[in-house]
Amino acid sequence: MSKPSPSPVAAPPADEDELAGYGYQQELKRSLSLWSVFALGFATISPVVGIYAVVQLGFVFTGPQWIWAVLVAFIGQFFVAIVYAQLSSQFPMTGGVYQWVRRLAGPRLGWLTGWVYLVAAIASLSTVAYLGGGWMKALLGDASDGAWSLVLYGAVFLVVALGINLLGVNPVKHFLSAGIIAEGVASIAVSVLLLVFFLHNDLGTLFQTLGAQENSGSSMFAGFLTCLAVAGWAFLGFDATTQVAEEAHEPRRTVPRAMLRSFLFVGVTVLLSGTAVTLSLHDPARAVTGEVADPVLASVTEAFGSWSERPFIAVVLIAFFACAVSIQTYIGRMVFSFARDRQIPFSGALSRIGKKEIPHVSLVVTALLAAAGLLLGLNGNAAATLISFGSGGFYIVFLIVAAVALWARLTRRWDPRRGSFAPGRFGLLVNVLAVLWLTFEVINVAWPRAELAPADGTWVQVWAVILVFSALIVIGLVYLAIRKPHLKTATPTLQKETER
Repeated sequence: MSKPSPSPVAAPPADEDELAGYGYQQELKRSLSLWSVFALGFATISPVVGIYAVVQLGFVFTGPQWIWAVLVAFIGQFFVAIVYAQLSSQFPMTGGVYQWVRRLAGPRLGWLTGWVYLVAAIASLSTVAYLGGGWMKALLGDASDGAWSLVLYGAVFLVVALGINLLGVNPVKHFLSAGIIAEGVASIAVSVLLLVFFLHNDLGTLFQTLGAQENSGSSMFAGFLTCLAVAGWAFLGFDATTQVAEEAHEPRRTVPRAMLRSFLFVGVTVLLSGTAVTLSLHDPARAVTGEVADPVLASVTEAFGSWSERPFIAVVLIAFFACAVSIQTYIGRMVFSFARDRQIPFSGALSRIGKKEIPHVSLVVTALLAAAGLLLGLNGNAAATLISFGSGGFYIVFLIVAAVALWARLTRRWDPRRGSFAPGRFGLLVNVLAVLWLTFEVINVAWPRAELAPADGTWVQVWAVILVFSALIVIGLVYLAIRKPHLKTATPTLQKETER
């Protein structure tokens, strides 16, 4: 007797049809695979950029113990990444945090979240360009001094990254893949060689400060908190994958998978590289006192010889370029999403899609705004200032998103089980832990610290993060009250969207 035929399973709607269900037409080129989205996330978080932003300040404030601050930040941000993965699997749209908060908590808070996100993202692009410009200068052998020199190299860095982005999606995909290879050479391969053949310190070194507490008022705890504030920078950008949801195939599955895989891979790589640098460095106390300004490059040249300096600089520069290109990519998409909903001035131009099916006007404007941020480089302590601004803004956004997700979950406004990614019964616990971690880190990053301000800085620079983002929020509220951008597009109906 023949078995009955199984009931036909309805095929999932095409990506374009699903996007139309959210009220948008398919304008961007949908050509990104899981690997391409992973490459974007990996290049944005970037283990090379992350470790270079943390290692020097980490040694100064905590000595070799800086690696434990990185581990704490990694664990805390992993909780956040899981919450983001749930949201991205249910709302696969360009705009990410703006779209999620808009749907879960209303268009006003959605707009304000997107506003702070854009400012923080542009600050992070300025930071990467400023640091990357320094590597470009080093590769070219330019020994000139002066703050203007680094600012100009940073501007050239932005122009090159913009040129790559304007070539279109396919060239960007190939360049980011090359960036991952560069990251692998500069991070994983070198780290393994250092650990296997060039150890000069035992594991006990990782539990020592080597006198670093003297740089934080003789307090190990204060030094660790300062290091933790800076370490948070190493795990920013994993949400870049959400900004290309409308360019990815099967984004409900592709985006959260790429996000978590890139985050975990980068996190392990940063911890591996940090451990290798610390244990292979001749006399780590020199990094604490500032005698060794670049512990990473010093550990490489001490191990492999002076000949390795320029090849290593070239590889690191490629990694910085990949990071800048990826940041430009996702900020341009965020601006496009805002403009498409007529949420910002000049929306008509900023939402324009060129022949290569990319938001070329948004990309150019993003680069110009980041170039203006480079002017902070005229201050001698620009790196710490830019890192504080970028980290502060991102962590405020992280907290808003995680808190809104928790509120929507508890009030049953949002059912995370409808997404393609769900951590099951642990989802609520992870969301709570994410909110607790982010509440702590937002306060920690914004805490006024003279150590992270210029040596001759005023109280305004010490309180800069709190003052700047308070001003930005006030500006955003005034804009909302006067221009009422939240009324320029239809308020989404969450129930209908989640039923699909």
